[in-house]
Amino acid sequence: MGSQMLRILLSAPYMIPVFNRFKGYFGESGIEVDIPPVIERLSAEELMPFAGQVDGAICGDDRFNPEVLEAFSPRLKVISKWGTGVDSIDRSAAERLGIQVFRTPDAFTEAVADSVMAYMLAFARQVPWMDNRMKAGAWVKIPAVALHECTLGVIGVGRIGKSVLKRANAFGMRLLGNDIIEIDADFLKTYQVDMLPLEGLVRSSDFVSVNCDLNPTSRHLLNEESLGMMKSSAVLINTARGPIVDEQALIASLQAGEIAGAGLDVYEDEPLSDDSPLRSMENVLLGSHNANSSPSAWERVHRNTIRNLFLGLGLEPPEF
Repeated sequence: MGSQMLRILLSAPYMIPVFNRFKGYFGESGIEVDIPPVIERLSAEELMPFAGQVDGAICGDDRFNPEVLEAFSPRLKVISKWGTGVDSIDRSAAERLGIQVFRTPDAFTEAVADSVMAYMLAFARQVPWMDNRMKAGAWVKIPAVALHECTLGVIGVGRIGKSVLKRANAFGMRLLGNDIIEIDADFLKTYQVDMLPLEGLVRSSDFVSVNCDLNPTSRHLLNEESLGMMKSSAVLINTARGPIVDEQALIASLQAGEIAGAGLDVYEDEPLSDDSPLRSMENVLLGSHNANSSPSAWERVHRNTIRNLFLGLGLEPPEF
């Protein structure tokens, strides 16, 4: 491979703006880089023009479905995902075609856990709404609650879920968890977490935080039925993956007042459409898939993603 000019696709939206800082490493290794326009991710249709043209890819949540991977094969040797979740890459098809898939696990644990707490505190203490009233000229005492008066239910007690629970424990919250795998008993005892089936968790929680992976068992896990079990005073927070929540069912639940609010950083289709009813709901706080924002975490992921790409291409990784 060393003498042949290698070509890669760079479509990770977080890396593109800073790529010039890393450009030299690619040039020194004889790698040409294609950087298409991308807002959040490339669809399968947007990926297809690069089929057969690249040896590797640094991607975000691009839709590498089986058809796309077939078209990119056999030239494509490696997909290096910027970040943790690889639900947009069909890994069984990649394995069958001999395409290596790398990711950077545990990349954004602390930042995402902080974001969950930020949503909870904003709703509990009513900070955005109080600010809006003050700036509109009103002097109103808005009822708020202290977190120690609230119950938090975390769906998905992995790295991020555990970090959320640790933070919430420090606030004195009652803590509930739900997962499809058994969670370490020492952790549950230390942080006073009761594990419950999904129905028990959503019925009992004042805040429900979605922190599980997107997989066949979790798609639309929060749907009309499970959302309907939540308290009318409860708030749903999703910083994981959009399709874990049935967005139309959530919108209907919010419009009907069946739940009190939602803090959303992810959506079924991203970017969120301009005409989404969520954009005009006063009881919804919206983020732009940005709960992972952290300079040190982003820098680690930039470097690890490049290392993974080089390894997948059979090259010596750069020494940063």
